[in-house]
Amino acid sequence: MHIHILGICGTFMGGLAALAREAGHRVTGCDAGVYPPMSDQLRALGIDLIEGFGADQMALKPDMYVVGNVVSRARLPDGTPKFPLMEAILEAGAPYTSGPQWLAEHVLQERHVLAVAGTHGKTTTTSMLAWVLEANGLQPGFLVGGVPLNFGVSARLGARETPGQSPRRPLFVIEADEYDTAFFDKRSKFVHYRPRTAVLNNLEFDHADIFDNLAAIERQFHHLVRTVPGSGRLVVNGLEESLDRVLHMGHWSEVRSFGTAVSDFSALGEPHDFEVLERGRSVAHVEWALTGQHNQLNALAAIAAAQHVGVSPSDAARALGSFQNVRRRMEVRGTVARPEGPITVYDDFAHHPTAIRTTLDGLRRRLGNDGGRILAVFEPRSNTMKLGTMKSQLPWSLETAALAFCHAGGLDWDAREALAPMGDRAQVALSVDEVIAQVSAAARAGDHIVCMSNGGFGGIHARLLAALAGPAQ
Repeated sequence: MHIHILGICGTFMGGLAALAREAGHRVTGCDAGVYPPMSDQLRALGIDLIEGFGADQMALKPDMYVVGNVVSRARLPDGTPKFPLMEAILEAGAPYTSGPQWLAEHVLQERHVLAVAGTHGKTTTTSMLAWVLEANGLQPGFLVGGVPLNFGVSARLGARETPGQSPRRPLFVIEADEYDTAFFDKRSKFVHYRPRTAVLNNLEFDHADIFDNLAAIERQFHHLVRTVPGSGRLVVNGLEESLDRVLHMGHWSEVRSFGTAVSDFSALGEPHDFEVLERGRSVAHVEWALTGQHNQLNALAAIAAAQHVGVSPSDAARALGSFQNVRRRMEVRGTVARPEGPITVYDDFAHHPTAIRTTLDGLRRRLGNDGGRILAVFEPRSNTMKLGTMKSQLPWSLETAALAFCHAGGLDWDAREALAPMGDRAQVALSVDEVIAQVSAAARAGDHIVCMSNGGFGGIHARLLAALAGPAQ
């Protein structure tokens, strides 16, 4: 069939486009400000991209319009539609569906779906699980909201049959997002996926633009739990009271917990080198390049999920030893040589206060107390952070940083006031240029500069490295 995707450059919709193309469909798409890297990946696949959401795209006459959740019925200040193509689709009575619905009907049916849900760590844990299955010869399909370095692509269909499995139901690993599906379907995306193995990695309040409180998100997670069959497995973080409440609403599948000393799966040792215990008995050993307790927990979740489809914990742990992480997860973007020691610049996706704190704590633990200063550079860019819902948690999230630099352009709340408890350890700027100037002036040999955003951050990484490579401050 011919599908035309509205909002094709998002990580989820771009991955869906790649899967559809691999399956033999004709795929076209549109977006506002068609941008790399997704635009480059899609064009390399032979997918035609159109700039904007003009109604003239109706002339394509696809079999189905697949609508991303970036699309709405919003109006511009002059009263004209922000998405004229969507208005034309509705007026014509043309066929349309959401991305998750199309995926469920055309890719996920007849597959054993392993879904990874949670406020934090979805992309990393999904990538870990896909790699564990791949390294053990199971050739899974996957759709990840990032690019796992072991694969180099964000999505693939995988084998039609799972080697050595009986029944030979093909495996598909998917990042299961709790954000809403589309403007016409306000259920969480993950309700469409019907997993047999579901990871509930953690659960905090987020997405303040669509959820009123934590209880509303817990209810959506329970909708996911309701879709798991009796022969399925729920892999649940035992450290999270919110997930306890979700399970207490009812569950009908096997539960395997991880994280606490009394969980089914726990860890003994440092996050980069630890024993995996199953009900108190050592069953595997993980030694890898990743740091931070959050990644240790992610590993336990991946091991417990892989066990459900026949991969032993020891084989899973061996695969994790060669796991290369995901782009934009503490990715070193470059170093600048100084006589007294290099300055290292990292890129990280962290944007929720808890994610910021765990990212910085993980780096501090890896470096040790004498391993140089950590400078945190961040922009509150997610919808929740833009609303200021979590601004009071920022000083807590940045405690590990010696200095913090906030890009506050476009915010409706006062970042200086929110960061006031940090005193002179925090600086605020209204432009990326000003942030770069502040960081360049403060940086010194041996520093580790972590740039955190869920967007492009104005290309700050390369620009900052260029600025630091100038005359020493």
